[in-house]
Amino acid sequence: MNRDIYQEPLVSRYTSKEMQVLFSEKKKFTTWRKCWIALAEAQFELGLTDIVTSEMLEELRSSWDKIDYEIAAKKEQEIRHDVMAHVYEFGLRCPKAAGIIHLGATSQFVVCNTDLLIQREAFLLIRKALLQVIKNLAVFAYKYRDLPTLGYTHYQPAQPVTVGKRNTLYIQDLIMDLDYIESFLNQIKARGVKGTVGTQATFLDLFKGDHCKVRALDELVAKKLGFHSVFQVTGQTYTRKLDMKLAETLAGIGASAHKFAVDLRLLSNLKVQEEPFEKNQTGSSAMAYKRNPMRSERMTGLARKLMGLPADFSATYSNQWFERTLDDSAIRRMDIPQCFLLTDAILKLFINITSDMVVFPKQCSKHLFSELPFMATEKILMEAVNRGVGRQEAHEIIKEHSLCAGKIIKEDGEENDLLRRLAEDVRLPFSFAELQLILENQQDFVGRAPQQTEEYLKEIVYPLLERYKAELDFYDSTLTV
Repeated sequence: MNRDIYQEPLVSRYTSKEMQVLFSEKKKFTTWRKCWIALAEAQFELGLTDIVTSEMLEELRSSWDKIDYEIAAKKEQEIRHDVMAHVYEFGLRCPKAAGIIHLGATSQFVVCNTDLLIQREAFLLIRKALLQVIKNLAVFAYKYRDLPTLGYTHYQPAQPVTVGKRNTLYIQDLIMDLDYIESFLNQIKARGVKGTVGTQATFLDLFKGDHCKVRALDELVAKKLGFHSVFQVTGQTYTRKLDMKLAETLAGIGASAHKFAVDLRLLSNLKVQEEPFEKNQTGSSAMAYKRNPMRSERMTGLARKLMGLPADFSATYSNQWFERTLDDSAIRRMDIPQCFLLTDAILKLFINITSDMVVFPKQCSKHLFSELPFMATEKILMEAVNRGVGRQEAHEIIKEHSLCAGKIIKEDGEENDLLRRLAEDVRLPFSFAELQLILENQQDFVGRAPQQTEEYLKEIVYPLLERYKAELDFYDSTLTV
């Protein structure tokens, strides 16, 4: 590492080797060469044998991964054009084929098709990581499907839920993200062989006006590059609308991760649930007792950056005048790799956090019991009516004592004494023991949360994981309810 110049933290600190390789110069430039070879092969197979020979093709194929980057860089400095610099370098290595490299093509033939190929590979890596998070959360949700915990709305205590049920909400959002990935993958097509402004004029000249062969060339090159279909119409580039959808899809994953991470940070403060804390990890340089949710905080920060990127892509798309302008080039070089690298970094953290989260059942119970008397008032109200107290009268009595109990909790820091107050009120037919009995089983307050969790996992999540099991590194075929 050269410590005298700026280093990109996404590469040096946060992302996987696999994603870094996809956006490396080697990957890009060797894929350019594959595009040139596919073009030359297709031209030869469709009859241009008087221009493209089998000997030329063999020369190109034998040198696709041999690049003198220094020669290419010097040439680019001279001519200010990266594609033509690499055409030049490839030609030096393949002198017999030099004259037919890039024949009839514009720069975006290699740039766009390469971008699309790399994006598709990158999305497959993202999909695999996303599935692993879903699987981790599914295991966690099932394990804690019955554990009652305080629910929150507006970050104020609400009715109880279960830890497992809460985590099905995160799974559901991530499955939506997975669906958007599949939708995007279905929209990725080859830019194909379209020429300078998308009219294929140069190729029509090469094939002496044979429209059928020009169309076949477009489809054959796409097939050789591994695409099943081609954008039927383009300008000089494939539509940058696709880039918008790319950014929106990845930013959606960032938003799901951000929501989860913030919730976990709040739960950590409540001492209810925490991310894994390694044996030798230091939470604070000054406060030795601290267990800061560092990974969740990092995930929040990375997601914040990712969620802001779609604006760049919509501005770029909407400013592509007519067939193309070059103001898309510089920003795409930065933003497309960043979108994928950020998502990769986020999912690495997400997998790590969800693989070994810690839950504190006694803390869950403590928080629940501190609020449960208020939540039990509806049950108490109904039971009072059953014992002959008028509903409105019972409601007023319970409201009066609830307000008093809430006041001493907030203003005096005292424990919740609502049950004692209600038991001592002669207008209500309850003993303290009877009221305690109503609160005894916390499971009575969680509704169908355990059943909902099991049903969702069994009917939605497990079948999904089964469909994708080939992509899961640690898929467990026994993962069933």
